[in-house]
Amino acid sequence: MTEEILEPDLPIVDPHHHLWDLRPLLPAFPEPRHDFLEAIAGAAYYAFDQLHTDTHSGHNIVATVFMECGAFYDPSRGDAMKPVGEVEFVNGVAAQGASGLYGAYRPCAGIVGHANLTLGDAIKPVIEALIAAGNGRFRGIRHTAAWDADPDVLGPPFHAPEGLYGSDGFRAGMAAYADYGLTFDAWVLEPQLGDVLDLARAFPDQQFVLDHCGTPLNIASYRGKLNANFDRWRGNIRSIAECPNVAIKLGGLGMAFCGMPEKGPAGGCGSEELAEQWGPYIAECIEAFGPERAMFESNYPVDRWGASYPVLWNTFKRLASGASDEEKRALFAGAAARIYGIEHVLP
Repeated sequence: MTEEILEPDLPIVDPHHHLWDLRPLLPAFPEPRHDFLEAIAGAAYYAFDQLHTDTHSGHNIVATVFMECGAFYDPSRGDAMKPVGEVEFVNGVAAQGASGLYGAYRPCAGIVGHANLTLGDAIKPVIEALIAAGNGRFRGIRHTAAWDADPDVLGPPFHAPEGLYGSDGFRAGMAAYADYGLTFDAWVLEPQLGDVLDLARAFPDQQFVLDHCGTPLNIASYRGKLNANFDRWRGNIRSIAECPNVAIKLGGLGMAFCGMPEKGPAGGCGSEELAEQWGPYIAECIEAFGPERAMFESNYPVDRWGASYPVLWNTFKRLASGASDEEKRALFAGAAARIYGIEHVLP
C-alpha cells in the first residue's frame, strides 16, 4: 500500500530496527532490507552494485539506533563473547552511512548489542569488548526475557526462561553492568510487565527502555483477549512510568504477537486503520511517560507484518497529530537521541 507522506520534513530518529540475513536458515523469511537503508543493507548482505540504489521512505529519517537481534555472532570467540561479532558488523554499516556517500542520514548512529547478564560479574570483559567494537557508537545492551507458558505464543526461536529478570544470576549481572552508565532495553510480553517494574525499582540509577509498548498479545491462547487484558496492561504501564529511570518505545504493535492487524504481512491496512487500532495503547503510553520519555520506533523489519515502513511512520504521525511542535520533536527524535546519546545527529 502506498500513501502520501505526512509531515515529510519532521525529523525522525528511529530508535529500534534490526539488520540480519536469515535466508541461509529460513529461506522463506523476508529479506532484511529497510526502505531507508536499502543501499547500505544491500552492500552489507549482497553485491556492491546495490550501493547506489536510490531509495528513500519519504520520511525525514536523520538517524537510527540498531537493536540486537542475534545477527552475525562470531562463534570463534566462545559463547560469552560471540555477540561482539554483531556489534562489529553493525559498526561497519554505520561507518558506511557516516561517510555521507548515501545521503545525510546516519544509520546505526547508536548500537545496542547483547550480553548475557546471567554471567554475573564475568559480564564486565564482555561489555568492555562490546564498547571497543562499537568504536564510539555502542550505547547499551538488550537481554530479552519474553516468555509464556503457552509455547505457541513465541515459538521455538525464543528461549528465555521464566522469571529471568528476577533470577539471582541476572540481578548479579545487572549490578555489574550498571557501573558502565549504559542503557538497558527490556523486552517482555504483557503478562510479564511486573518483572520490568521490579527490575526498575531494584536498580533506580540504571536507564531502562521498555520495548514495544509492553507487547500486548493477540495470538495463540490470547487471541481475542486484547480488550479483556487492556486494564491490566494499562495498570502496569502506569506503575512502570512512575519509575523515572524507564523510557518506553511506542511501536512493535505491528508484530504478529500483537495481532494488530491479525492478517499479515502488511495485510493491506492503511495508516488511518492502524492508527485506530493502535491509538488506545499509544495514547496511554504517552500520557503515562510523557513525550520526554517516549519514542516512536519502527521495529523493522519485524513490524513489516503490519505495515510498510512509510505507512508505519504515517500511522505514528496521525497518532501524534494533536501534539505540539515541541512534543512531536521529542516523540519522533529528541527523546531517542537524548536517551541513546546521539543528540549530535539532530538538525
